[in-house]
Amino acid sequence: MKPHIIKRNNVNVHGSQGPVLMYAHGFGCNQNMWSRITPAFAATHRQVLFDYVGSGQSELSAFDPQRYATLAGYAQDVLDVCDALELERGVTFVGHSVSGSIGLLASIARPQLFDRLVLLGPSPCFLNHPPDYLGGFEREDLEGLLALMEQNYMGWANYLAPVVAGSSGEQVAGELSSSFCSTDPRVAKVFARATFFADNRADLARVTCPSLILQHRNDALAPMGVGQFLADHLAQSVLRVLDVSGHCAHMSDPALVIEAMQQYFAATTMTHTASAH
Repeated sequence: MKPHIIKRNNVNVHGSQGPVLMYAHGFGCNQNMWSRITPAFAATHRQVLFDYVGSGQSELSAFDPQRYATLAGYAQDVLDVCDALELERGVTFVGHSVSGSIGLLASIARPQLFDRLVLLGPSPCFLNHPPDYLGGFEREDLEGLLALMEQNYMGWANYLAPVVAGSSGEQVAGELSSSFCSTDPRVAKVFARATFFADNRADLARVTCPSLILQHRNDALAPMGVGQFLADHLAQSVLRVLDVSGHCAHMSDPALVIEAMQQYFAATTMTHTASAH
């Protein structure tokens, strides 16, 4: 065990039996965003929750703007947490939004560690690259968003939260807004740039892990075409469209996410068992 990583990333493990589920939060969020999902797996899985350095209750003093300027730095956090818990194989990674890409990078770095990936509202690139790829944003839109962060951080948080929540309700928007506002602006700016200007499309061909892609039907941050692009470029992937408005089904419609995960686990476990025989 590496206690300094456990403390640094505010790692919490629930349960001691069963396969490992590791949850990774999105930009501006923290591990508490998974609280509506974890009870459903309490009896069947060992569940690992953590905060990226700079987010949630992690150690802010460990934040290095160079390391975390790219998603590779966050993928290293995932690997560090697994090493600290002495996990070597059999992990199911559940990542929301940008953590989808982070999980893909971690699985490329260490394919034997992960059994499968669950990607909720993932996007390999938020920028439009017409005509082949429409990520949802023009570069000037995102530069404008980051400029707003610089000028008026609270205004930025209160603007972005309802966009991310979509029409899923005020409670989700309120939770997101308070999470954004409680994140150190210095950290948030670095993570925002790493998130919104990442382009991981070329990495998809290197992923060998099976994956479940959970696409929100109406999502301002990851349009329908993005989920289809991932399904077309990720080997052994299954695309499931959730009838959800917004970018945070684990908060707004947890029952749909739980059902999709349970069905996928049952199907992939059966496949594993069949291939073993």
